[in-house]
Amino acid sequence: MKAVPLAKTIPQKLAKPGIWNRSHYLDRMTLRELVVAYFQYYAIQAYLLLAVAAGVYAWFNPPSLTAGVVSAVFAVVAYPAVWYALHRWVLHGKWMWRYKATAATWKRIHYDHHQDPNHLEILFGALYTTLPPIAAFTIPVGWLIGGPGAAAVAFSAGLLTTCFYEFCHCIQHLSYKPRAKWLADMKARHMAHHFHDETGNFGITNFAIDKLLGTFYERAERAEKSPSVFNLGYSEKVAETYPYVKDLSGGIIATGHPRKRQAA
Repeated sequence: MKAVPLAKTIPQKLAKPGIWNRSHYLDRMTLRELVVAYFQYYAIQAYLLLAVAAGVYAWFNPPSLTAGVVSAVFAVVAYPAVWYALHRWVLHGKWMWRYKATAATWKRIHYDHHQDPNHLEILFGALYTTLPPIAAFTIPVGWLIGGPGAAAVAFSAGLLTTCFYEFCHCIQHLSYKPRAKWLADMKARHMAHHFHDETGNFGITNFAIDKLLGTFYERAERAEKSPSVFNLGYSEKVAETYPYVKDLSGGIIATGHPRKRQAA
């Protein structure tokens, strides 16, 4: 099988040398190495700094205690539902590749991730794709609950929840077997989503909505592996009509894990 240059499957800026412009692969990292890399990544640093800034704003523009607590709880409780909706109907929807204006974003935030699920730089969302939805789903509701101070609390809680989700997501792809059963089960569900059948298990840390809406599954329940688990349905046939992602990928259509293709 012809080897596929990995640089063709990831953004070029991620292939350049440097502390965070080099590639990190979770299946080759220890937990300690992950923790170091996690806190060095610019998006995580931005989330933490913005969370602190929002907290400081709320301190000087305090909402009522009730409004502040309700706003924070809303951000944390609503997060799984928002993530499920975005993951299932946006990232796994079959519409973003149809338009040149959205193809690059879809490729960056999810196609490339399913292509190489353990590539840390791609696993982390880019700020231009994460901050707008975090703000959109926390600030307006917080404002309605208790004005600008409560909006800041909700935004801060949403950012901190994002940090938690991102770290859990990293653990799920890390070459590491969790000792805690709940974490091991969570990892198994997500690995099935990436390596067996991408049409279910859309949650990251919480699969309650998957169970509610019928998309939860155990790997043993689906005997056949999905043929589109790595390319999300973006095939050569699809690319004939919608070539934008293929063009951005150097003319390559994914058929499997890129580093495994290289080894082959």
